[in-house]
Amino acid sequence: MLKSVLGIVSPGGKNGKLTVLIFHRVLPAPDPLFPLEMHALRFEQICRWIKSWFTVLPLNDAVVRLKNGTLPERSISITFDDGYADNYEVAMPILNRIGLSATFFIATGYLNGGLMWNDKIIESIRGSKVPKLNLGIFTTFSDCYDSLPIDSNEEKQMAIEAILGRIKYVSSTDRDMLTSAIAEQCGSNLPKNMMMTPRQVVEMRRSGMLIGAHTVSHPILAGLDALEVRREISESKLCLESLLQEKVGLFAYPNGKPNQDFLARDVEIIRGLGFDAALTTAWGVVDSKSDLMQLPRFTPWDRNRFRFGARLVNNLLHNDRLKLAQIAN
Repeated sequence: MLKSVLGIVSPGGKNGKLTVLIFHRVLPAPDPLFPLEMHALRFEQICRWIKSWFTVLPLNDAVVRLKNGTLPERSISITFDDGYADNYEVAMPILNRIGLSATFFIATGYLNGGLMWNDKIIESIRGSKVPKLNLGIFTTFSDCYDSLPIDSNEEKQMAIEAILGRIKYVSSTDRDMLTSAIAEQCGSNLPKNMMMTPRQVVEMRRSGMLIGAHTVSHPILAGLDALEVRREISESKLCLESLLQEKVGLFAYPNGKPNQDFLARDVEIIRGLGFDAALTTAWGVVDSKSDLMQLPRFTPWDRNRFRFGARLVNNLLHNDRLKLAQIAN
């Protein structure tokens, strides 16, 4: 029944629509601190649903077929952002076993033992040796928090959410300073193997997966000047092309909200660097009217098969959201 409905709302040909799913991590087992985080059993379940309902296309092939008006009905592509090691260790074996492809967007500055700022906060608080954080010493928090308890998992969840939301859009210099100071307070042993190694990226590509650029340091592009934006994007592209010995034609915006995380200027920089397509995190569906440098992505959060599928149908039926969210060039 659902497959038939998807065939109607996601036609092929010149009126074709492409759904693009976005994931980040796939943990080997459920995380006690974040029980809703994607893990292996749930990801395999979702992959089997997707295979039974859709025609799964490599993203580069889907982009070409979109331009040519030859998309099959019920087209979908799978993407991952950031370059976590569990993409290679957990997600890729599941995809290979089921016979699906995906595109993995890599923030190249974190290869070989790097740790993104948000993960540094999460892992510092997860393994904290103190029962509360003293935040009153930081002007960023002086108007809202003096301290935050981080003894129980519930307290840790609340503290992480509060801190990430507060410092996400401060300058990178201030954010790094705050992140390091919080890590020092917690006294945790931080992981050194959370992100992929260059060898894993190469092996992933050899297995049939696609690799895309995702900047060097995963900054909010809207907060950088044009030269910094160009450097972040071009250096990540060149790094991956040198590693893989092939053109890297796909890009994903860090964070990815139009007008908030990236600007019209950034779209044109990416277009000028010769990318074939760039992915946002704006909800919606790709169609012939979509700007290839601002393609939307959407993944339902439901655990129930019917609800998951129904939300995909709803996203296909409400494609106007992308048109409202896109930056006017």
